[in-house]
Amino acid sequence: MTVERESMEFDVVVVGAGPAGLSAACRIMQLAQENEREVSVCVVEKGSEVGAHILSGAVLEPHALDELFPDWQSMNAPISTRVSEDHFYFYTSDQKATRLPHFLIPKPTHNDGNYIVSMGNVCRWLAEQAENLGVEVYPGFAAAEVLYHEDGSVKGIATGDMGISADGEHKPSFTPGMELHARYTLFAEGCRGHLGKELIRHFELDAGKDPQHYGLGIKEIWEIPAEQHQEGLVTHGLGWPLKESGSSGGAFMYHAENNQVYLGFITDLNYSNPHVSPYDEFQRWKHHPETEKYLKGGSRLGYGARAITKGGLNSLPKMHFPGGLLIGCDAGTLNAVKIKGNHTAMKSGLIAAEAVVEGLLQGDDAPQDLTAFATKLEASWLYRELYTTRNFSGFMHKFGFLLGSAMVWIDQNLFGGRLPFTLNDSVPDHATLKPAAECPKITYRKPDNVLSFDKLSSVFLSNTNHEEDQPCHLTLKDAAVPIQHNLPMYDEPAQRYCPAGVYEVVEDGDGHRFQINAQNCVHCKTCDIKDPTQNIVWVTPEGFGGPNYPNM
Repeated sequence: MTVERESMEFDVVVVGAGPAGLSAACRIMQLAQENEREVSVCVVEKGSEVGAHILSGAVLEPHALDELFPDWQSMNAPISTRVSEDHFYFYTSDQKATRLPHFLIPKPTHNDGNYIVSMGNVCRWLAEQAENLGVEVYPGFAAAEVLYHEDGSVKGIATGDMGISADGEHKPSFTPGMELHARYTLFAEGCRGHLGKELIRHFELDAGKDPQHYGLGIKEIWEIPAEQHQEGLVTHGLGWPLKESGSSGGAFMYHAENNQVYLGFITDLNYSNPHVSPYDEFQRWKHHPETEKYLKGGSRLGYGARAITKGGLNSLPKMHFPGGLLIGCDAGTLNAVKIKGNHTAMKSGLIAAEAVVEGLLQGDDAPQDLTAFATKLEASWLYRELYTTRNFSGFMHKFGFLLGSAMVWIDQNLFGGRLPFTLNDSVPDHATLKPAAECPKITYRKPDNVLSFDKLSSVFLSNTNHEEDQPCHLTLKDAAVPIQHNLPMYDEPAQRYCPAGVYEVVEDGDGHRFQINAQNCVHCKTCDIKDPTQNIVWVTPEGFGGPNYPNM
């Protein structure tokens, strides 16, 4: 059934109200005002409100924020907890850990001058600044489709239809999506953006690049007893429990204000043992004495999960194309050595704003393809950061945890990231799994409901909800693959890599059945990344769906 959609015209449409998209929107309006030019900017966000889908550690380096709002400290920005101590541990076993001296830590990981923040709240504040500058911000509208002109350039986006039943019929509440047309469309969807993925493929933006690499970040917020709280303390750790399965990644705990701690676990998605469960590895880590001593007697307040892009410069696609730009984690600007991507995402938005406004000022002669963005990017501190950390993934993936960590230290501390070679990593994360029969099984302890918990109780804390009677947004290219191929070969790893209990293999009278509990999905995108046959494709559900994080 063909449904006619209404359309709206803007100078710029931004997809995603995260740090990259909101920084770009704010800076476009600032530059337009400086040039006495009226510019219309619209930001669409699939979350029910700005910040609802934002999940980050987070320790914020304020470099880009200083550029955007130099007086942010007097503007009631929700940024007040300065890092006071910086600890780094190597977990040698489930009972022991060694605190590493600062000289053994790669220099970029030091956090002097940084702040512990809730990026969800920072983005809410950025949205307020954007609206004060004249930006139109529309939460609850999922950008579901890229629109193209006849010449192939990007015309804008269409938001998803609302009120379609699971069998594809229009319900009484049906509302067609809206087309948003723009001179330039900026895609800032975050890691593994649904439309960004299409654009990279459509315009071959990753030609000649390493495949992108990812990690799965899982986070909880706890309130702990005052005597166990050290506001401003930042702790990172490597080693156990992931090293037991030959996997890599790390843990973090940040002591925020109000006796709260943000803790989490990142599992690199290049792991090879299909029995690994990133969620359960996180729950194991909380029982380590160095972690438990802070959490004991506390209560868990929040839970969430999100994939992160960590391939760095070698995996960074071309970010400009006719009619638009990819910015932030939609492209992959995270600095993996620093374990930070918010300041780099924001800077990519600021650079995008400069290129966009220059284009708009040229009027009808404006270029469709903002090639000036690439020139500005390469002249920026963002590019220098990514260049000096370009070998991180290659070192860690090719040499393993111990030797790889040593090579990163040598690269960063002795050579400043300027070793005279570039180490490529051409194996995509989905291609690293070994057959289940070749890998040791992993037995995870049952949760004690004190420090560790099951997936479903965790999803409850994420406030995740989807309209039940709608098409499943977790689509399968071939419905037979999970049972006929993935189950015998890999013991169907989706049961374990998903941190929300979305995927199950159910036994019934006819044998095994692959069940998708889409209602549980926290939009982490891990399935879209790690499925070994790339059979699972994440598409946008109805607007307002997904998690609703209050303080992540």
